[in-house]
Amino acid sequence: MNKLLFKAGLFFPALIIAVLLQACNANSAKKEKPADTNESTATAQRASAEEIEAGIRKHIDEKTAEGKGFFHVMDGDRELKLKLVRVHTEYISNLGPGSHFACVDLAEISGDVYDVDFFLEGRPGEMKVTRTSVHKLNGKPFYTWKQRPDKTWYQVPVEDASGTLLGVIEGEDEFDFFYDVTLPEIEGRAEVWLPLAQSDPFQELEIREMELPGKWKKVKDGKYGNLILYSLLGPEDSGKKIHIAYHVKRLEKAAYEDPASDPADYLHEAELIPVGGRFAEIAEDAIAERQAHSELTRARALYDYIIDNMEYKKAWKYGTGDANYACDAGIGNCTEFHSFFLSLARSAGIPARFAIGAAIPSARNEGGVDGYHCWAEFYAEGKWWPIDISEGNKYTPLATYYFGHHPANRIELSRGRDIRPDPLPASGPIHFFAYPVLEINGESVSVKPRFSFQRTIKKS
Repeated sequence: MNKLLFKAGLFFPALIIAVLLQACNANSAKKEKPADTNESTATAQRASAEEIEAGIRKHIDEKTAEGKGFFHVMDGDRELKLKLVRVHTEYISNLGPGSHFACVDLAEISGDVYDVDFFLEGRPGEMKVTRTSVHKLNGKPFYTWKQRPDKTWYQVPVEDASGTLLGVIEGEDEFDFFYDVTLPEIEGRAEVWLPLAQSDPFQELEIREMELPGKWKKVKDGKYGNLILYSLLGPEDSGKKIHIAYHVKRLEKAAYEDPASDPADYLHEAELIPVGGRFAEIAEDAIAERQAHSELTRARALYDYIIDNMEYKKAWKYGTGDANYACDAGIGNCTEFHSFFLSLARSAGIPARFAIGAAIPSARNEGGVDGYHCWAEFYAEGKWWPIDISEGNKYTPLATYYFGHHPANRIELSRGRDIRPDPLPASGPIHFFAYPVLEINGESVSVKPRFSFQRTIKKS
């Protein structure tokens, strides 16, 4: 990155520089009026946040039209072709009379999201962008700001900007994943359904061990193509173990094409995923409030709405994957977050789909895995874009990364909602499928598996 020098007395009031040190990382601080203007003049010349936002949106719209649908930004010797994702209205700043700052997320069609700092000059309605600087890639900063003894400010590269993000392994990961179940006491006839993970373009799987009591066979659901292990059990199987050991090579997931799927199939409601009604109203209001017009900005508006209005909390009736409950309670785990998104997105005409598996810890190389984890994808610009809203909610610095990416350290067990294997459980379609479905004499019995892993490529 090129160094940019600014005289604090000419361009940045000292307090504004302090704000820029944390631009797009923390809330803006209260601005100090310039020393060489009186209060009435400064007030008259200071643009509102709405006016600065209008100025940056106008600039991006004009340049996108000139760029035949893309906003072009130079990052060193490389030209980036980008599309608007969001304007960070919370970080818009006045830098002094006629000088302004805005922080904007723009995405490559590959799924990489760049945080670009814009500096503008001029009055409302006449603002011109004087400088742009690529600040972050997928939430990771390239630089921070430091001040010299002579009061000038300059950019300093962040040494570990390419390092592992919190909980995230980029690129690829390789590990053994163990799925273990202990069967309860069985009196009479029992049936069990288990998800069987499959290879796809992002995960290469090998089943190295499998122990299954009873009479079992592989079945498939017709809609999503999930593989399912089905077994008939009897009293003699009480207390027996189910064990599956996978060897997994997993790639980080970004926006991708999937010619085999029809996006229109992911606009319909499911049993716990209503479409229309209040969800259409919420989606419409969220999109309008964020001035979102393109496919990407509309999806990001819904993503941000859920982050702003839900709390990750395992309490009350969490884990049901019920969008109505998520909307009413405002709390839940990953199933509530992504069910809510599916209802909002589909209500807004944005195809969206669901998958579930497990997130493999990044900070250690073996041990237990704390249950399932789920995520979603939406369709825009001819590709499926991975998102993980609950992780973006828990770890705010990663909210940008998780809009367009899933890390390499996870395994997908199944995809879709209301899964219908043949034979179908007496309880009906499976709302989402990571844990076993066990029925004894036609009655559902809860049984939780134990997940564990051993990483074969060591992560330091």
